[in-house]
Amino acid sequence: MTTKTLSSAALDVLTTPDPREKAAKTRAYAHAWRNGEIPETGHTDLPDRPARPENPELLHPAEMPKRAKAGSRKSKVALLHALAHIELNAIDLAWDVMARKFDLGGYALPKAFYDDWIKVADDEAKHHMMLEERLNDLGATYGDLPAHDGLWEASEQTANDFAARLAIVPMVLEARGLDVTPNMIKIMKAQDDHKTAEILQIIHDDEITHVRAGTVWFEGWCDYHGKDVEDTWQDLVRTYFRGPLKRPFNHPSREEAGMIRDWYEPLADEE
Repeated sequence: MTTKTLSSAALDVLTTPDPREKAAKTRAYAHAWRNGEIPETGHTDLPDRPARPENPELLHPAEMPKRAKAGSRKSKVALLHALAHIELNAIDLAWDVMARKFDLGGYALPKAFYDDWIKVADDEAKHHMMLEERLNDLGATYGDLPAHDGLWEASEQTANDFAARLAIVPMVLEARGLDVTPNMIKIMKAQDDHKTAEILQIIHDDEITHVRAGTVWFEGWCDYHGKDVEDTWQDLVRTYFRGPLKRPFNHPSREEAGMIRDWYEPLADEE
């Protein structure tokens, strides 16, 4: 596994179908970038879709089976499987934003941008591995259940718009994870499943830094182009995201990630 550019590393990860291999390559490339073994960002053409294994079967969100009774092993496996699928998509999304040839309108991405998104990719790979291990503890594995393709659909819709990609993926979809994960942690602790609770806490804390990365570079892009951050973000969300943002919001974690209430409250559903 030798490469001189970050874009070729991205291409390798995106064209790797096996989830474990995809996660392992991501962690190795992240280590190589941080150590200076990958010195350049480079340029390459990316696939429209990342390579995927035969399983899980990908369904439309409306076709997904309903979860089993809360507290059951079956319900827990379904939850962890869904999260593992999200994290797998998140690995690819992080690599895609690093290597995609967006028209930035003259805005130059510094090394710090790639440092941030390498960390995101590395974290997502770590999360997927932890969730897969926990699934194995419960006698299951990633691929056993169907999954939906909503996350990558968001990538396709924003493939030609750098600001929209940041506005939707980290600042809407990952921010939603900050809202819902604390309750999952509470449920796991109530079931005395402290191992799963610890994994979910790690994911939550890491995701704050991911949303912050989206916020920082979205603000940087807006500042360069002389655009108002709040108005621009709201316009992009209305354009690329279906429906209102869901409550309840985890305001403290969102604030730590750089998200301001005045941005997202006007786009939320009714209380």
